[in-house]
Amino acid sequence: MFEGLGLLLCLGALLFIAVMYLFSAIRVVPEYERGVIFRLGRLVGARGPGLFFVWPPFERMVRVDLRVLTMDVPSQEVITLDNVTIKVNAVLYFMVVDPSKAVVNVADYIRATMQIAQTTVRSVMGKVELDTILADRARLNSEIQQIIDEQTEPWGVKVTIVEIKDVELPQMMQRAMARQAEAEREKRAKIIHAEGEYQASRQLAEAAQIIAHEPVTLQLRYLQTLTEIAAEKSSTILFPFPIDIVRPFLGMLGTSEEVELKKAALAGRAVDDASPPSLRGSDGEPAAAERRAAPRDTTEPPSPTTER
Repeated sequence: MFEGLGLLLCLGALLFIAVMYLFSAIRVVPEYERGVIFRLGRLVGARGPGLFFVWPPFERMVRVDLRVLTMDVPSQEVITLDNVTIKVNAVLYFMVVDPSKAVVNVADYIRATMQIAQTTVRSVMGKVELDTILADRARLNSEIQQIIDEQTEPWGVKVTIVEIKDVELPQMMQRAMARQAEAEREKRAKIIHAEGEYQASRQLAEAAQIIAHEPVTLQLRYLQTLTEIAAEKSSTILFPFPIDIVRPFLGMLGTSEEVELKKAALAGRAVDDASPPSLRGSDGEPAAAERRAAPRDTTEPPSPTTER
């Protein structure tokens, strides 16, 4: 009886150990991970996602995350091609595409990728000038991404994006670039102003030709200018009055004076014709007219002096 009870206890213990061993061999890997299996030290391959068994101590599993990882590349001090010292930092996006290579070929693929990213950023930035770094970042990002991706391909790592975040310039260089930008803006302003003056001169030349054919338009321009100035009542206006406006009136005034003189001459001649012949001169002209025409001697005769 005791022998049968001992046998049952042994079988129960063995069954309990088998069940516990079975439960310990169960592995569940989520969708974003893979399990790299080593059997007696040899690589078997990657398993997952889902439920599978790993038989200890014969097999060992290493989990590898397949999600995209984000890494900040620390600020790197770089000397550019035109001998300008700058500090550049970047951000790196990468993911594991081959879990077996990421475990077997490199001890720590995250740290290795960070180190190769730092050296590549320094190397690429040192080959170009400062203006290229500031103006053509897209090409530099693509070049850095391609170089890092080629270096990390044997590790089963895929670099998807590399972006330069910030470029720190020395204070003296910032002031120099500010002066350069200000000079460039002044140059563009002068060019635009010169183009405007050129176009305005062409328009003025065309307007001058039109005014030369029609002088009345100049008077209209004067009146328009006077109207624009008169809109502001806080100023005194001194407006030049064109002589062309009053010239017709001056001509009319001169004509009326000549008519009056002719009338006076005709009246005088009629009076002389009506006078007797004795009052006329020897040549038949009226004597009164000669007397009127002759100048009078207004000088007084000298007074007699008494000699002693």
